[in-house]
Amino acid sequence: MYRIIDSHVHCGIQNFPMPYEYVKSLLDEANIEAACLFPPVEDIYNRSNYHFKDTPFWQQCRRRANSYLLELSATEKIYPYFFVWNCFKYEDLSQGFKGIKWHRHSFEPEYDYDNERCELFLQEIYARSLPIVFEETYENTLYFIKRVASSTIIIIPHLGKLNGGFSRLVASGVWEEENVYADTALASPQDVCEFVERYSSRKLLYGSDLPFGVPRLEVKKIMVLNIPRKDKENIFSKNILGILGNVR
Repeated sequence: MYRIIDSHVHCGIQNFPMPYEYVKSLLDEANIEAACLFPPVEDIYNRSNYHFKDTPFWQQCRRRANSYLLELSATEKIYPYFFVWNCFKYEDLSQGFKGIKWHRHSFEPEYDYDNERCELFLQEIYARSLPIVFEETYENTLYFIKRVASSTIIIIPHLGKLNGGFSRLVASGVWEEENVYADTALASPQDVCEFVERYSSRKLLYGSDLPFGVPRLEVKKIMVLNIPRKDKENIFSKNILGILGNVR
């Protein structure tokens, strides 16, 4: 009935094994035709060590994690996102990545926003019009949206559940910014409907957050909402295709 693209899926084969063969079986079960894939956080940094310092081991782990998705995109209908860390490898963005994953929780090691390479990385993102899926603390979310301004699209996952909470972000006015979007992964149906009512459906993307969410259940959540078909079409595929531009 609908063309469905999952805008929020984790996939990797290292520290948190989630190989594409398994991912694809769950996407197929939900009649999802394509997906935006992110490496697992566990392949990017040691999330259990707030004072984590980078090492050659982790640098290689990140390269393999991002390269795995890039290699998949040559034969599979997936859109690889580059998971950034404090090395800010802007040189790698020319390889064909379709977006950026920027992620940490309050108990995890911090991004070095003052690093001069951070600004070079952002400038490369802007030049390539890459969307940023941004999950951070509430304070850093507000800071980052202000810093990026209207230079590229920012997607807040889970309708902000882990960026300070949906209601708190509504009160802050962040989704009134033209370039700030959201995804539905693991968000409540009530928050999805409120977002559509407040901001329309044109800035909302379907996501499952596989393996933490089940694609077919996250699809069903949107299917049963009492909103017009055109809104569901926007959420399921039209919005993400508009963001990604010329993709197959």
